Amino acid sequence: MSNRMRKVVFPVAGLGTRFLPATKAVAKEMLPVLDRPLIQYAVDEAVDAGADTLIFVTNRYKHAIADYFDKAYELESKLAEKGKEEMLAQVQGTLPHHVRAVFVTQPEALGLGHAVLCARPVVGNEPFGVILPDDLIVNDGRSALSQMADAAETWDAGVIAVEEVPNDQTHKYGIVATGEQMDERSARITHMVEKPRPEDAPSNLGVVGRYVLPARIFDLLEKTSPGSGGEIQLTDAIEDLLKQQSVLAYRFQGRRFDCGNKLGLVRATLHLALRDPELAPAVYEIAEGLR
Repeated sequence: MSNRMRKVVFPVAGLGTRFLPATKAVAKEMLPVLDRPLIQYAVDEAVDAGADTLIFVTNRYKHAIADYFDKAYELESKLAEKGKEEMLAQVQGTLPHHVRAVFVTQPEALGLGHAVLCARPVVGNEPFGVILPDDLIVNDGRSALSQMADAAETWDAGVIAVEEVPNDQTHKYGIVATGEQMDERSARITHMVEKPRPEDAPSNLGVVGRYVLPARIFDLLEKTSPGSGGEIQLTDAIEDLLKQQSVLAYRFQGRRFDCGNKLGLVRATLHLALRDPELAPAVYEIAEGLR
């Protein structure tokens, strides 16, 4: 890669069936963790990493995300009239002025690889990030994607976020095998396996929802044959990319919550509530009362 990542892709076309019936009317990325939807945390992470173009790959039925980042003239006018400056700032601050949002339709649900491929006309021929909003990563310093963008620039490589997962849960993740250690957080990936059984897994390093990839991944996705369910897997294209250039497994600094399921969403909400000095005492009191 010859330049810094400026564009980030958000594959948000999924139906969110694990959260039905709520997701019948509300996009799962709009489910709140405290007072902010999941997609806001993902966008903030991308902006922290230096992105100025956010590409949302959605389906033809999901309009809530576009509405959320659009200007709300009537609401903003009412808040301004009533002098509610703090609330007005929150509404206007969902997307910084220097950042543009682009919405691309994925006509069919053909997998993560296909969703990323749909963003090609906007990304063009430059490195880009991918964030899966289901994976909420919380830390006190720089965002996980920002850490990864630095590594991609330093080592001129693709970068994939990984963390250790329980051995009996490898079938839920893409699993990587690594070779040369580049620094304390980065190692070259030698092989990737999509959701292997524990006895077949090359390690316990599971891929989580953050990527920094070169534009050449698009050519590889074009050639990737559909797998199970007719889906084009991003993992398959990355496996081909390994033959052409370095791709690093990156152990990011931060705590990840899998908000693609109910328990993960609850954990993330409690974690952030306990970090809030106004909410924490009440949350502890509620927890004590439930014992």
